Amino acid sequence: MSPFLLLALLGITVPLQALTCYWGTLVSVMNASELPLQWTTSQKHCEEGWSCQDVLMLMENGPQVYVVLIKGCTQAADHEDLITQHRAGPGLSIASYTRVCREDLCNHLSTSLPLWAPHPPPALGSVRCPVCLSAQSCRSAAELTCPAESTHCYSGHLLLSAGGWAWLPRAAVQGCMSQTGCNLLNGTREIGPISLQETCDSEAMLTCHRGVMLRTSQDLTQEPVTWSANSEQLCNRGEVCQETLLLIDVGLRSLLVGSKGCSKARTRDSQAISIHSGPPGVLVASFARFCTSDKCNSAASSSVLLNSLPRPAAPAPGDLQCPTCLSVFGSCTQNSDTVMCPKGTSHCYQGYIALRGGGLSSPVDIQGCVAQPSSSLLNGTQNIGVFSVIEDHDEAIVPGGAAPTLVPDGAAPAPYLAWVAGLGLSLALWCGAPSLLTPFPHDS
Repeated sequence: MSPFLLLALLGITVPLQALTCYWGTLVSVMNASELPLQWTTSQKHCEEGWSCQDVLMLMENGPQVYVVLIKGCTQAADHEDLITQHRAGPGLSIASYTRVCREDLCNHLSTSLPLWAPHPPPALGSVRCPVCLSAQSCRSAAELTCPAESTHCYSGHLLLSAGGWAWLPRAAVQGCMSQTGCNLLNGTREIGPISLQETCDSEAMLTCHRGVMLRTSQDLTQEPVTWSANSEQLCNRGEVCQETLLLIDVGLRSLLVGSKGCSKARTRDSQAISIHSGPPGVLVASFARFCTSDKCNSAASSSVLLNSLPRPAAPAPGDLQCPTCLSVFGSCTQNSDTVMCPKGTSHCYQGYIALRGGGLSSPVDIQGCVAQPSSSLLNGTQNIGVFSVIEDHDEAIVPGGAAPTLVPDGAAPAPYLAWVAGLGLSLALWCGAPSLLTPFPHDS
């Protein structure tokens, strides 16, 4: 009798082995001439009881192919190689390969060959259709002659999500089909961990500029800076375009945080500029715009906010001294400078503002001079454009008064630590996590 069976009969649980799996992702629109592909990946140690997985999806559309590859750890049930033809050509076709296994590095698929083999060009018919695969839009797709068996033109979008891989881009699709209707997936709703949705209601989906900006300097209240987006985003149904810009200035240092992208419609076709605090003293101001036309979130610089800020003459120095600091992702407890506050201020502020939303989770630690005894910079504001905001602060400090309660040196409040922990992942998800594998053409 094996030792494991004996232990099981005695009611003793044996922990499952923690596996090492190949790990990486690839999401890309490629030329069909680049197939078949090979790739190399990194490795990852999984949690105990987890298995290794391979997921490959190919959507062919004339001269283009949409490739989605996920390798890593999973809690899904083990199963042998499974190849599924979700839609056969000619014209648009979708196929997938999945495998879940319980051995070290058993998810060793390294080529697209299980789903793709060279095939001769199809005989052409008389139907012509726009043909396009894009993570952005197909508004200027080239029109091509369809294969002989194709009778209809398809135009729609595939919406992909996959749990921890939720950054998978949506795919705009136009091409040739042998049947009418919005049924590219033939009823498929899941491929391994990937959930798929299909819509052909293009009027209900906007394309928006997408990107985040986080910038610190000494003169951001005076000189506009470029506010450009590095990509575009196809929104979900019912979402609108947004652009949000937040400015915090403590005198010696300024911070600009910006976001462009899609947003659930809190409000439609609106624009707001708000001065939440100051001057004199700490300045907190914001610009937020929601709009409902393609790529309407197109502000090109921070002047959309700066042009509306008050421009008072430089105040004379007063007789109040305060620690001043503006720290992103860190603490002011060891990084503050004591300055002479401007005339008109009467209290010292110490606290932080945590931002979440629009592709960013960012804590900002703040110290500076304020004009009002209120200890809040945001005055209860909980939303600034696409950002949800949380402010945590000590009571405003009056020099000579009772000593404030401070966070221990080098420590931070629990909510602060939670926001910091999520920052790297949030930025990666929003900006499009870089491919964690290296694809290259298959050796012929």
